Amino acid sequence: MDLGTIILAISLTIIMFGMGLSLVKNDFIRLFQNPKAIVVGLLNQIILLPIIAYVLISIFNVGADIAIGLMILAACPGGPTSNLITYLAKGDAGLSISLTTLNSLITIFTIPFVVDFALNQFLDVDEMVQIDKLQTVIQIFAIVIIPVSLGMLLKNFKPEFADKMNKPVKIASGAVLFLVILGLVIKKKEELIPYLQQAGWTSLALNICTMLVGLATAKLAKLNLAQSITISIESGIQNGTMAIAIAAGILMNDNYAIAPAVYSLIMFFTSGVIIAIGIKTQSNLTKGIK
Repeated sequence: MDLGTIILAISLTIIMFGMGLSLVKNDFIRLFQNPKAIVVGLLNQIILLPIIAYVLISIFNVGADIAIGLMILAACPGGPTSNLITYLAKGDAGLSISLTTLNSLITIFTIPFVVDFALNQFLDVDEMVQIDKLQTVIQIFAIVIIPVSLGMLLKNFKPEFADKMNKPVKIASGAVLFLVILGLVIKKKEELIPYLQQAGWTSLALNICTMLVGLATAKLAKLNLAQSITISIESGIQNGTMAIAIAAGILMNDNYAIAPAVYSLIMFFTSGVIIAIGIKTQSNLTKGIK
């Protein structure tokens, strides 16, 4: 295991620990209080997201490395970043946290199957890689559930300390993610332009399509504005750190990590647009009520 992979694993562990610091018992109770919004969110994140990714990969006809990277990304929905963006966009933060919590549990088991499908679908016979699904589940459990649980325990027994730690942990995790992406760019600088040409447009299309589909399904389900904004964000903001960790750490292939890295950069720009729209819409509604 090289230094970059170790740093990546530490980064993901910090991010998941930070998520645990913000979780309380009510976040789990909320899962049962608002089942329709939860079902719509999971439909988008667990089922529609990988399907949309596969369709766009076929349309753009990208190379195997990019295709596999995007499918890995599509298997890693949500994450703490979506919680922050939802809060800034005046969405339903409780729904966002609930979806992230549930996703963290479900994707432990779905990720190995989506990744295995991608490897079998896009690699030639002589390049075929078989993943050990049980080992992958165990690895994902170790880097997701354990640090989240530790964060929750600290939040429960030392709430004031956990609240003080929350912001620094989020800043640290964001900084480490940036350094990981920067390191990946430097490492792959010779191949970067061709990869960007392939991954850039497909990643942008995936990001926009999933956000629009998320918004459309929320409207069809007659969810309120805050919930609709949240479903849109949760559908389009993926856990890039998790995807990069799986690509570089579990599959040991940096090339698969390029697409998730590109997507992670793109989604910060598009999320800025969503935040601006959310703030403006809520402001107009408030003025209308007055």
